[in-house]
Amino acid sequence: MAEPTLQQIFGANATQTSTTITITKADLPRLTPSATNTAESLLTGILLKAEEPLSQANFDSNLDQSIYISDGFPSFTNRGANNDKYRVDQLTINLAKLDTSSAIDPDDY
Repeated sequence: MAEPTLQQIFGANATQTSTTITITKADLPRLTPSATNTAESLLTGILLKAEEPLSQANFDSNLDQSIYISDGFPSFTNRGANNDKYRVDQLTINLAKLDTSSAIDPDDY
């Protein structure tokens, strides 16, 4: 099998040049596209979009895939002066490469 494509990971309209990557907000699941989306909402949309093609099942069956995203366990925590209850959802991003160094290098994936 081949390495997952840019469009599989980031959406049908994703493109790149030598200096930029363009991801269409409408391709990101559950995101309401706006001129004022937060960086965190955009990152969450990107991770949710990538979760399906970068599943562990696909990782296990495709030696060309180096990353998989899996769901963690939801939990709760209290934050702030009022001790407000927050839900904490987890996505675990796993990066696999031959064991040649201890640092994460994006060029290895």
